[in-house]
Amino acid sequence: MAGKKNSGRLVSSAGLVTYYDSEDKRAVHISPKTVLVFAGVVGIIVVVLNHLF
Repeated sequence: MAGKKNSGRLVSSAGLVTYYDSEDKRAVHISPKTVLVFAGVVGIIVVVLNHLF
């Protein structure tokens, strides 16, 4: 089993890797940093509102 090479695709991915690799020019592209900043801002807003009310 140690001598076998992995083909690079996960069996459990069910084709999602292939779908993710395809680029659609019409799709909205959001950078990962933007998502993290937005999640942080939403988290801060929730904490502040929780303390106020």
